[in-house]
Amino acid sequence: MKHEIVVLDGYALNPGDLSWDGLKDFGNLTVYDYTADNQIIDRIQKATIVLTNKTPLSKPTIDAAQQLAYIGVMATGYDEVDVQYAHEKGIIVTNVPAYSTYSVAQMTFALLFEICHRVGHHDREVHTGRWSAQRDFCFWDFPGIELKDKTIGVVGFGQIGSKVAAIAHLLGMHVLAYTRNPTSKTGVDFVSFVDLEKLFASSDIISFHIPASSETKNLVDRTSIAHMKKGVILINTARGTLFDEQAVAEALHAGHIQAAGIDVMVQEPPHEQNVLLQAPNCIITPHIAWGTTEARIRCLEISIMNVKSFVHGISEHVV
Repeated sequence: MKHEIVVLDGYALNPGDLSWDGLKDFGNLTVYDYTADNQIIDRIQKATIVLTNKTPLSKPTIDAAQQLAYIGVMATGYDEVDVQYAHEKGIIVTNVPAYSTYSVAQMTFALLFEICHRVGHHDREVHTGRWSAQRDFCFWDFPGIELKDKTIGVVGFGQIGSKVAAIAHLLGMHVLAYTRNPTSKTGVDFVSFVDLEKLFASSDIISFHIPASSETKNLVDRTSIAHMKKGVILINTARGTLFDEQAVAEALHAGHIQAAGIDVMVQEPPHEQNVLLQAPNCIITPHIAWGTTEARIRCLEISIMNVKSFVHGISEHVV
């Protein structure tokens, strides 16, 4: 069978430095860099295979694609797809797990190290000539923070969370972690598994590695922040909806949260007036943790392999 294959939003994963050619082995391929909501139905009406990253595939959209048999999400999170309805229609949905584990763990510490040392700020100041004009051999505008003996709370202990915990342990940190099933992690002797309340109350740094869901929405709100240590540092490379952004901004202004390192936001891109953009000691990067060249190559290769498995009747990474 010759499949009609449509990639709805390929630019983020492949802005031109990778190749889609591996998909051509399975049918006629059409790749769109972007697809607006009002273009989705027209573009997938005749498709049997659709690949998406963040373009939503809702019940009405799925109904409009009468030939659709497979949806491949080119990411780990698949909340943009009505998976339950796709299953009811007999449509296979796959994702790409674990392709960015090392990249996201690395970015977690990039944000934390930036908070600890303000590398970017001091680099800019050196280039303005401030160091050259100094009497002393050094200067700093922010005192550095040493991570040794600090307690990090890791919320979520999947592949990324466990990698973050391992790196923190190597840095001499005490590691607390929250996971729904701590009994399956008994072999990790350097981690103390605790409930969320204890983790929030005991951690100097809290890093989030859980998916978006109705249960995790606004996990960090005024109530949970009130239970955190004064001077806590928050790192979020997971999903923006975990944070009540207004509450986090208020706590940053009040100094209850010392600093935040954020790679994800509720609305992406954020509105120009987003409260976190005006909050002090809030480092924000534009959802780039996943996007190293190596991780993108891995994601595309697995996406193609998922399609190959489907075409050959094999279930691979089905959600």
